[in-house]
Amino acid sequence: MRQDDAPPPDLDTNETMDQQQTPQPTAASQTLPTREELQAELLDIPESTEQLKPVDPPGLDQIFASVLRHIRGTRGGDLVAIILVGSGARRALTPHSDLDFIALIKGQNEGQEIIRVADRLVEIRYREYKTVEQELAYVPRLPPLLRKGRVLFEHEAIGTKLLDKANQRFRSGPPPVTLNEKIRLKADCFHWLGKAEDLSRYPAVATYLLGQFLEDLLEAVLRLRGFWPTAPADLLRFVASRDAALGNLLERFLTEPAVPKRLVLGRELADLAFHDIPNPPRVD
Repeated sequence: MRQDDAPPPDLDTNETMDQQQTPQPTAASQTLPTREELQAELLDIPESTEQLKPVDPPGLDQIFASVLRHIRGTRGGDLVAIILVGSGARRALTPHSDLDFIALIKGQNEGQEIIRVADRLVEIRYREYKTVEQELAYVPRLPPLLRKGRVLFEHEAIGTKLLDKANQRFRSGPPPVTLNEKIRLKADCFHWLGKAEDLSRYPAVATYLLGQFLEDLLEAVLRLRGFWPTAPADLLRFVASRDAALGNLLERFLTEPAVPKRLVLGRELADLAFHDIPNPPRVD
């Protein structure tokens, strides 16, 4: 018989053995457990040899399957295609990236919703497929968004045909910018920059206004130079790859902590971006 299987000793015998082997505790240590008592306490608690495996979050394929089930359950009757767009379609997901889907439907019952699957936020836009096809001609953000999309579900190749048309539209270039539009883009940027200069005594307000200025400036640079809109996370790198001087100035503007110096850099950015754009005409 193993030692672990032996019957518990008789209490009287155990007490005798303790008296022979263990010295009597002093008055000062009567409230403290002895080492043998502590070890006995530990031995009475069996140590589990089985460790629970951590539950892994579902992978992308599982997330896609959950989203498709949700969309088909919500709009199964008029659904014609489901397209993954954005960083998920470009395979550029980061831990905090959300997932963007366009659900093409028949009829005018459009809408959008945000749901959560595992640790990902999922945005779903329900769009009438013929309307999206028409918007390819005049909505600048659609061709670059759809050309790298991934069709996850479709009827009669409607999603695939739409992506083909988006690629054709992308290759033809963005719509030209008229002179009046160029002047408006310049005026909007200088408006925000001027307001930031007017309120520079309030650093928080000036910083906020400079953020508005930068957003309009980047949009203007893309449109004036004939570039399609690009993803926000890639925008600065894209601009710097096309214009090193502008990219360097943008980096200095964004990393400068002092508002007065940022205002100076903002003026340099605007002058560089709009150097060949006239001011609005005077009529007085």
